[in-house]
Amino acid sequence: MKRVIALAAAAFSVALLSGPAMAEPFRLIVSDAETPLVPNSVMELAKQEGYFDRAGVEVEFVRVEQSPMVMAALRAGEGEMANVSLDVLLQAVGAGATDLRGVMSPNKALPFLIAGKGVGAVGDLAGKRFGIGRVGSVDHLLSMRVLEAAGVDVTSLELVALGQPQARAQALLAGQIDATTMGIGTFTAVDDAADVSVLVSPDDFYRAAPVLSKLNVITAETLASRGPEVQAVIEALVLAARDFQAEPEKWVAAMQKARPDVAKEDLEMLAKAFAGSWTVNGGISPGELKAAQDWLHQSEDFAGMTPAPVEAFADFAPLRAVLDKLGVSDKGDTAWN
Repeated sequence: MKRVIALAAAAFSVALLSGPAMAEPFRLIVSDAETPLVPNSVMELAKQEGYFDRAGVEVEFVRVEQSPMVMAALRAGEGEMANVSLDVLLQAVGAGATDLRGVMSPNKALPFLIAGKGVGAVGDLAGKRFGIGRVGSVDHLLSMRVLEAAGVDVTSLELVALGQPQARAQALLAGQIDATTMGIGTFTAVDDAADVSVLVSPDDFYRAAPVLSKLNVITAETLASRGPEVQAVIEALVLAARDFQAEPEKWVAAMQKARPDVAKEDLEMLAKAFAGSWTVNGGISPGELKAAQDWLHQSEDFAGMTPAPVEAFADFAPLRAVLDKLGVSDKGDTAWN
């Protein structure tokens, strides 16, 4: 009997000691096959540089190909948090999902620009071929809004649907289109080509279309069962963003480890271009989400769909708890407007 008690006590001690280590990793679903360029890189670098570890959460990445598949993976229980486009979240909510909540955005202000080949200025685009993902897509709608703000008659454009930004960039190089919208990271792959130039800078693009693009989403069940880990993930991402905002060279150094295939001068250019745009306060607020939702509901994709109240697709409590702990930074995105 003494031996049985001793063995039971030993087993209990091992269970106590190994409990945290044996916990299931917190799975973060993303659509990037490798560390992307700004701003999405903050999630990968938070793991590489130990921010998640210091926040006390073990994070594991689950990689899928596109944003709609990210949402499908989340709803299938393949992860606890997913980085998705706001329009995908709103479509799911409009189709009847009641358990999805956006809790923060590490990459809300994607640094888009409009690049052209053989086009002198944005005002020369009238009548030209413009590459888009598809008619009615977010990139299409954003691009038209930005071009209209720049004085371009968008009805004169020949729209060419080509899918993902990388495909559009290759089409631009091949002379199949005259201009297109792409992220600044994609632009680094084509900026050395002859006659390729920036027609609308990232700053001008965002001023014309300040629409929140992506956010991190969880299920109500995850928030209920793993709330402290949700907060730890948000805390790690906020702290990483604040460090990269304060010291751009820290981002460059981290990216050199993560992406040795990218030239240092390109990384330095990207760090400079994204200065001031890191989501140092978590990237979402009721006002921003409502404004982005109102804008998206003007598109054909949301025809006949009644906008849901913000509280039906967002929960600000975890982010508020993190900002209560860390304080609000005055060096980037504005909190709670």
